[in-house]
Amino acid sequence: MTPHLPAAASSSSPSTTTSRAAAAAHHHLLGAAAGPPSSPHHRRRRRRRVPGGGLRPRGAPVRCCAAAAPAPQAAVPARARAAPGATTRVFVVSDLHTDYPENMDWVRRLPAEVGAGEGAGVDALVVAGDVAETRDNFARTMEVLRGRFGAVFYVPGNHDLWLRREGGRYMDSLEKLTALLDACSELGVDTGPRMIGDLGIIPLFSWYHKSFDKEKDVNSVRVPSLEMACKDFHACKWPSDLANDDESIALYFDKLNDKNHDAIEEVKNSSKQILTFSHFVPRQELCPEKRMLYYPYLPKVIGSDFLERRLRLIHSNRKDGAACHVFGHTHFCWDSVVDEIRYIQAPLAYPRERKRRMNSQGWLPFCVYRDGFNPEIYPALWSDYYNKNKREPENTQLAPWVARHFAKYHKFH
Repeated sequence: MTPHLPAAASSSSPSTTTSRAAAAAHHHLLGAAAGPPSSPHHRRRRRRRVPGGGLRPRGAPVRCCAAAAPAPQAAVPARARAAPGATTRVFVVSDLHTDYPENMDWVRRLPAEVGAGEGAGVDALVVAGDVAETRDNFARTMEVLRGRFGAVFYVPGNHDLWLRREGGRYMDSLEKLTALLDACSELGVDTGPRMIGDLGIIPLFSWYHKSFDKEKDVNSVRVPSLEMACKDFHACKWPSDLANDDESIALYFDKLNDKNHDAIEEVKNSSKQILTFSHFVPRQELCPEKRMLYYPYLPKVIGSDFLERRLRLIHSNRKDGAACHVFGHTHFCWDSVVDEIRYIQAPLAYPRERKRRMNSQGWLPFCVYRDGFNPEIYPALWSDYYNKNKREPENTQLAPWVARHFAKYHKFH
């Protein structure tokens, strides 16, 4: 699920087309798409757009790509307002996956004192889910981040609620969710709404449901079922009244946001600019079309209509660049504006993905706010493509690289 080169072919030769496709779609469907047709599949440096549609020359400084933040140890007050003349910055990142040693190393290498000398400002980090598969790795990761930033915000992702490596520690994924939220409370990590400087930050709990996918299916190739390809169906465990086949899990998570209703209203009334964030995808337009994907069923396990409705109500009176939503999950770098809301995905993702994508990792965590939302749209292969090209949801003709991918598997039979 990354906006760059396709995954390398396996050296093994499964006996059926479906099993080979399943191998290509493993690790929760990663490697689901290559680059769009208008872009060569190379790790080339892109010039940054600037307001007005121009391009920033190569080598020019990019102020929104700061790498980290300072490390005040004390918890930030419930309403953190910077001193006059100070700078408030908000960084975003998702999909840390620190069960990979390389990713945990990346977290630990974040500088402890970025922004020194800028006054008594506040640097905050928004983490849009999928921190780690185990509770212990999660706590270690968030403790490091809490030491680097004045405030850290978090919502759970699907990998965070996996149970397969917890050794029977939790009865189900909801019990693990409670444990993660308790760990956040102990570490001073925010899982509810509040103000940072003049910016309102609102975490939104969510989960995906199959009916989120409204676009025409691609039926010209055989691919593994969702149950085979998506590890959530086996690594998560739910109470008997929640099921993967309907909207019940997504609805349950959406209703968790109701407990924050009063805090959300307070933030809405106190701030002209608001950043909401979730792990899952709020709109299908924020994922490539199915014909572009190695796994065309991907849109059935990525997003929530409940999430989109909720965030749109929150941002309903925000215009002129004052509304932003950050998400994660698909590992597609993304930055686009849809119906007056800016949508950003800034994933660390898996180590093998970072080696193949044009963005590398030096731009992470991404600074989206510096005493106001950064107006620059950052270069991301897929959102760049859809910022210039019309979506064709009724077109089910496979993209050339996808057709070649499946033809390679078919030639063995």
